[in-house]
Amino acid sequence: MNEFLEAGRIVAVRGIKGELKLNVFCDGPEFLSDSGTLWLGVEKKPYAVERAFPQKSQLIVKFKDVDFPAAQALVGVSAYIKKDAFQLEEGVFFVADLIGLTVKDADSGEVYGKLKEVLQTGARDVYVVKGERELLLPAIPEVVISVDIAGGEMLIRPLEGLFDI
Repeated sequence: MNEFLEAGRIVAVRGIKGELKLNVFCDGPEFLSDSGTLWLGVEKKPYAVERAFPQKSQLIVKFKDVDFPAAQALVGVSAYIKKDAFQLEEGVFFVADLIGLTVKDADSGEVYGKLKEVLQTGARDVYVVKGERELLLPAIPEVVISVDIAGGEMLIRPLEGLFDI
């Protein structure tokens, strides 16, 4: 399991004080608002956050000791978080950790394939599983019985008729 997770990308400088606009790749900018540190670029250099706040679907962030010229150089750079810095609720996972899990039937042990994508539909997520055919699974407790990130598998119990096409 990777220590870092790409959380967004810096897309523009905001104003003349070195504030940056960050397009977020997680549930929303609020999720990152309380981050004390973001790691930037492929080398994942730590940058201390002076202040951060959501603005529409973006996060406005001001890093300590980063002025306007230095901020301009950060446009286009990816921002990362350390996953262990965030306490997720029980049954909530980072999408990046779900991708690649082997999806099995909780009762028969039948392997349906690998989880390839998570569609965020608003009401609830839908898991795209690719095996012999592509399957769509609603991410609900009645279907998803257990998730074992370390073991690399998800156990499901399909609702009657779910895979009938």
